[in-house]
Order: sequence, then C-alpha cells, then structure tokens
Amino acid sequence: MPIARSNHTPVFYTTDGDPALPGLILSNSLGTDHTMWQAQAKALSPYFHVIRYDARGHGQSDCPPGPYRVAQLGGDVLAVLDALDIERAHFCGISMGGMTAQWMGLHASDRIDKLVIANSAAKIGSSEAWLARAAAVRAGGLDAIADGAGARWFTPAFIAQQPEQVASLVAGLRAGNAEGYASCCEALAEADYRDEIHVIPNATLIIAGHDDPVTTVADATYLQQRIAGARMVVLPASHISNIEAGTAFTQTLVDFLHT
Repeated sequence: MPIARSNHTPVFYTTDGDPALPGLILSNSLGTDHTMWQAQAKALSPYFHVIRYDARGHGQSDCPPGPYRVAQLGGDVLAVLDALDIERAHFCGISMGGMTAQWMGLHASDRIDKLVIANSAAKIGSSEAWLARAAAVRAGGLDAIADGAGARWFTPAFIAQQPEQVASLVAGLRAGNAEGYASCCEALAEADYRDEIHVIPNATLIIAGHDDPVTTVADATYLQQRIAGARMVVLPASHISNIEAGTAFTQTLVDFLHT
C-alpha cells in the first residue's frame, strides 16, 4: 500500500497514468475519501499522472490526535509529492480539499502549477458551527451527520436518479472515523483566508455548484474576484459537483489545465 509520511503520520495515496505525464493531485471533501474521484481518475489518466490521496483522518490514512489545522492538511500534500519525487503538480481540491488548495497557493505555490478550488470558500460557515459539529460527532458518532449528508451533497433530482451512488457515499461517511472527521471540522473552524487569498500567484480556476447550499455561488464569486486572473465556472450541481456533474467537471478541468 503506497504511504507517504507527513511528520510521522501515514498518508495513503494511489496513482493512475504515466508518471512522465504532468502531475495532477485530487483532494477529497470532508467525510469522503480518494474514491470520490474515481470518474476523474479514469478520464484524466491518459493525459495526467493522477494522484489521489486520503486526507488525514479519512479513508486509509492515519488518524493522529486532533484538532487538525489546514496547514497539516497541506503538509500531507507536500509529503505525497515528496514520496513520489514530484517537484510541481496541478492541484484540485473540493470543499475541504478546496481549503487545502488555498493553503497550497498561499504557502507552497512553488510546488503547484495550476490550482483548482471547487465547491469551497475563503471561509466555510462559522467557526462556532464547526466546533459544535466536532463536539457532536465526538459525543454521538457519525450517524446523525450521515443521515443528512445526501441532501447537503446532492440535489433532489440527482438523489432520485442515482440512489445507489448516493447511498454508497453516505454509507462511507457513516463508517468513517469520527475522531478524524471531528478533527477536520476543527481545521475548518480555524481556517479563514479572506484577508490572504489576494496574494495567491498560481493560475486559478474556481468551480461552483449552482445549487450548492454549503459553499454558494456567492462564495465562489468572492474567491474569483480576489484571486488575480482567476476563472470561474458554475456547474449544474450541488456540493459534490465532481460526482453530480461529473462529465462537465472533468471537461472543465481538461479545458483549464490544457490552456
């Protein structure tokens, strides 16, 4: 099993495509793992060396004691790059992964070529709400969070059309590591890049979901207006747009990364 070590924390990763191709790292959302990118890995591996990993506390990566900070999530990305002996790669993160993307642009821009921030915000929600969610998950586990996840992640139409896919993702959340989830909630509580993102130097694409109630089109517009030269695309989807609007999401990535 391929493992990178980030300050002694094992971070799981997997790759698709020829290592001689340009690297593209895909970073998962809160409560999911690297498998959320399966469609993109399959479609993009002829053109990129696609690198997927599990954020700490998720999937097959380790769950060290929390709370976490986004700087640690970014450090895990650097550890994966180092393990693969990759100096620079494109980076695409969704939701929590989009916060990691912003950290990379602010603190490790020399390791990143183009940056894609999907279904995210410079500040996601309120710190108080994230801390309350972390406390609730530590006290009662992930069942209550999982019960409402489908409606947060997808539109009613998609849930009706793809019930098995939605159920599989929700089951993955329910079976996840409660401490890892709570610790990542604490990272999101602390993360606020509203006063910093204007200095991100990388070519940047912002992807939003038209019906996303978590990180809205207004949140995406805020990012686009403050990161110099950033482009923005709105897809017909809710929060997990790379799955709900998978074909359009993948084509949007290709169009941006190949220009």
